Amino acid sequence: MDLSVIIVNYNVQYFLEQCLLSVQAASTNLDVEIIVVDNNSTDDSCKLVSEKFAKVHLIENKSNLGFSKANNQGVEIAKGKYVLILNPDTVVAEDTFTQILSFAKLKQNLGILGVKLIDGSGEFLPESKRGLPTPGVAFNKLFGISSKQTGKYYATHLNNDETGVVDILVGAFMFLKRSVYNEVKGFDEDYFMYGEDIDLSYKILNKGYQNYYFSKTTVIHYKGESTIKDVKYLHYFHKAMKIFYRKHFRLNYIYDFIMSFGIECWFLLKYLKFIQFEEKSQPIFKVLYLGNNKLINSYLGRKYLLINEELMDDFNQIKTIVKQKKIDTIIFDNEIVTNKKIITHFEALKGENVTFKIHPKSTNFLIGSTNTQQRGLVEIIK
Repeated sequence: MDLSVIIVNYNVQYFLEQCLLSVQAASTNLDVEIIVVDNNSTDDSCKLVSEKFAKVHLIENKSNLGFSKANNQGVEIAKGKYVLILNPDTVVAEDTFTQILSFAKLKQNLGILGVKLIDGSGEFLPESKRGLPTPGVAFNKLFGISSKQTGKYYATHLNNDETGVVDILVGAFMFLKRSVYNEVKGFDEDYFMYGEDIDLSYKILNKGYQNYYFSKTTVIHYKGESTIKDVKYLHYFHKAMKIFYRKHFRLNYIYDFIMSFGIECWFLLKYLKFIQFEEKSQPIFKVLYLGNNKLINSYLGRKYLLINEELMDDFNQIKTIVKQKKIDTIIFDNEIVTNKKIITHFEALKGENVTFKIHPKSTNFLIGSTNTQQRGLVEIIK
């Protein structure tokens, strides 16, 4: 078997469905298994998988075991030569798997491979490629010190469109040999959520493997979906940072005190931002629909001022329509626009001050998210 895709899910039914559809489309002509580990969701996630994705292996946990333990559960039953740890709030292109598998076969010492990630507004996510957060690097990050000499938290030695060796990859998309994953005993289950991807990357580096950022394929990561960014999230992240430095970089009492103080300051600043954060959603007035579904046309026409086009490739023409007609939302229909084309459009149109939504193939909803701090809105087509 070529690949086992492991998806840990918690209460993101609609994003999971979109993700699974994109994974299926990317699996054409490959021997791929999909394993969903559900951490006791209270929505209809498990029902969705059982009814619409019969070939998917579903593990239904009776409690929320956390990201690390759930992924280890999935890999334990995996059969693929390679495994892909994938978040449910992602959309992969149709050629993503063939590209990463081809690249992997050329590398004798492959550790983890990550890809170019963009958010729901088309913006590049810098955590796609990161440097090792040594105490010095982390200190600079925590205290806001940033320059070419000290700003090594993100892997700035590579530009966003350049493939190369990096230290740390993000848990939203981690591709590696199953044998390597098992060699380092997978994710450290001391981490409930966050930090486990840094820890895994670091353990694999210490075994002598090389981690890679692969820029030739782009994946949407909505980011705000896997976990609600609230005070509880901050506590998890705060705890993960402490675990990582205790395990790998405990130096001396003075430095430990400085790092602990920095982490506490970071936590306080983030906490103040969260309690002051006001949830806002951009109203929709004028919609550009790139598709030909009559039901969707009718639905959108009743709710919004609808502009219907079947333009797929000419970005400049789309930009012209957006500006002339003052479009605020573009809806891509995956029935006729491939995921790869949608991702390309996201990147090309990201500066046009529009919101992107997708109608996933064979579904009755529109989905999208442009805010990494809160969950996106799902619109049921009636």
